[in-house]
Formats: sequence, structure tokens, C-alpha cells
Amino acid sequence: MEAGRPARPVRDGLWLFAPNRDSQGGSAWWLEGPGPDGAGGCLIDCPAYTEANLELLRRRGEGRILLTSREGHGRVRRFQEALGWPVLVQEQEAYLLPGVQRLQCFGAELALAPGLQLLWTPGPTPGAAVVLAQGGALGEAAVLFCGRLLSPVAPGQAAPLRHRRSFHWGRWLRSLERLRGWLPAPDPGTAPLWLASGAGLGALRGEALIPHGWELLQGLDLRALALQPPA
Repeated sequence: MEAGRPARPVRDGLWLFAPNRDSQGGSAWWLEGPGPDGAGGCLIDCPAYTEANLELLRRRGEGRILLTSREGHGRVRRFQEALGWPVLVQEQEAYLLPGVQRLQCFGAELALAPGLQLLWTPGPTPGAAVVLAQGGALGEAAVLFCGRLLSPVAPGQAAPLRHRRSFHWGRWLRSLERLRGWLPAPDPGTAPLWLASGAGLGALRGEALIPHGWELLQGLDLRALALQPPA
């Protein structure tokens, strides 16, 4: 096992792991839980299977693994065996994880805990999903873990990026439209919604989160995007 690079804290209650070549350079996140030292938190998608990453997660004692799409599975079986944590995946992609212990599935949406909700957003892959986290270890902040539904394209900017391996572009755009109605509108004076992408973050030039996520989503021109060819 490689030693690996340690994850870095992004803000209170949130850590970002180094890019994972097992998932095409994708990003995985650790969301602190309510227990001592962050126990009971969530690993959102899988980072590289390294000593540094296992050490950080083992110190939490307990938690769960949430998968936002098949592109974030990585070496989820090894992590589950090493940590003993349950794995939550959208039911359309459960068949990709035969033999994974403590595998749990959800359908259209799921309220996992106070301030933690999941929504099925097919398009990038059949079982793509997003995770909305509010409060808790994040304080007054809210973070939308959007997997590959939105990818960084410039500092402070993200967009849906259609690729030839994408599952279904029309469903992807309909998922974005549904997401815009599902997310609560921010109240004046409250903290903005941050976006935490599961794609590579190089376009953010050192930043980890994308601010003003609600406004960014509302500003997407879905009609123009419908004409976008695959990259």
C-alpha cells in the first residue's frame, strides 16, 4: 500500500482527499459527524486506498460511505473491509458492487439524518446522486456534494460536462432542473450554498469549493446546454 498524501481540511467539518487515479482523478470528501473526533461522519466517494487515507478514517472510529456515482466507487470494497462501515448507493448501481458487505440502497431520495439528504440525479451515470449537508459540523454552512453532475470549469464556476461515456444527456438536464426545485432557496443574510464536486478540481486553481451554488444552478441555460455535443 502506498503511503499517499494526507487529506486537507477545507473548512470546519470538511476534508478533501488528494485526486484519485482509480476514479479518473476524481475528488472524494470527508464530512465530520457529530461524535467525538468526527465519528459518525460520511466518506463521500472513495479516495485512493493509501495508508494516509486509512489512518484518517480509522481515527473516526465509525462512519458510512456514500457513493455519488459509479465513477466514485474506486476501491470501495477494500475500504469497507478495512473499516467495517455501511455503503450507501443508489439502487440503479448496486449491481456493480457484488459481494460488498453492509450494502444499502435508496431510490428517488432519502433523508439520511437531520441536515443530510440524498437525491437521485441520473444522467452522468444511471445511479448518479447528490448529497446536501446543512448544519452540524459545518456550522451555518450548507454544502451540496454534486459528484460529476457539475464539474469545475474555472475558478468559482462549474457546469455539466457531457462526455462520450455519459449515460443520458437529456436525463442529466432534467435532473438539473429537478435539483433546482429541490434545493431550498437561501434566506437573506444566510451563508451561501457551496458546491463540492466529485470531478477533478484543477480548474479551480487551488480552491476546493465553489461558492454561490444555488445562484449558479439557477443561472444554467438548460435549453442551450441541450445542444452541447459530447466532448
